[in-house]
Amino acid sequence: MGMRRSLVPDIVTLQAFECAARHANFSRAAEELNLTQSAISRQIADLERQTGLKLFERIRQRVILSEAGQRLLPEVKDLLARSERLMIDAAAAGRTRASLKIATLPTFGAKWLVPRLGRFLATHQDVALTIESRSKPFSFMEDSFDLAIHYGQPIWAGGTPTFLCHETVMPIASPALAKRARQEAACDLSTIPLLHLTTRPKLWSDWFRLQGSIVDNAYVGLRFDQFSMMVAAAIAGLGAALLPTYLIEEELKTGMLLPLTSSTMRTENAYYVVRPEEKQSLPIADEFQEWLRSEVQED
Repeated sequence: MGMRRSLVPDIVTLQAFECAARHANFSRAAEELNLTQSAISRQIADLERQTGLKLFERIRQRVILSEAGQRLLPEVKDLLARSERLMIDAAAAGRTRASLKIATLPTFGAKWLVPRLGRFLATHQDVALTIESRSKPFSFMEDSFDLAIHYGQPIWAGGTPTFLCHETVMPIASPALAKRARQEAACDLSTIPLLHLTTRPKLWSDWFRLQGSIVDNAYVGLRFDQFSMMVAAAIAGLGAALLPTYLIEEELKTGMLLPLTSSTMRTENAYYVVRPEEKQSLPIADEFQEWLRSEVQED
């Protein structure tokens, strides 16, 4: 069944509505859109006729959104932003063989994926890549990604996960704090402030248990919701952190962070490449997934 033409909104009319709502003034909206005030009034009247809603209350010199207008505005903004993205994506894709939209965990993207991306692009110069960060699983129906990088268990509603790699964490600190820790007997971490990730509150206690030691401060210390902030806090000497080795390659190489012991721990979860169930046969996503796996093997 086709869409009724009378219900398809005119983008220009929606722009007029959004602009008038933002300025609470028809003549300012007219200035911004390079139209006359009467053209704006006419477009708003058309939209009111089409929706059967009264969208503005006219109060003295100002026009204020009615309750119905307030309900409609977020949807209109979303539609305008999506229309603009659609045209930009189409323009970008016009010059390329394929396009690929990837969702990645923020710090994994910044610290592991992006530094290696040049190697993929060297052999795929005609691919339009978009990379966005997502820290939690999302619906592929609502977010049109072709591939996502996920840390956790191999479970994703509407997606098919493929194992990418395990994760190994090691305790690290700034050179000054590492020196202090090493002066303690057998690098005793119970006297040093610890940094924690809010989404993995038991990490330190798991690590101490693996070392066969029981400490009082396994849950005490600064908490952060992003690894990137924890790395920054460790560099600033605010405490010792248990960090995935792949996130601190550069910092270890330059000596900004030092390992506190040679002991490492494999975490209970792993990294997975997730593909939407309805996009299983996308050649460019296959190529990217293969490249990811080859990079992991190199490591």
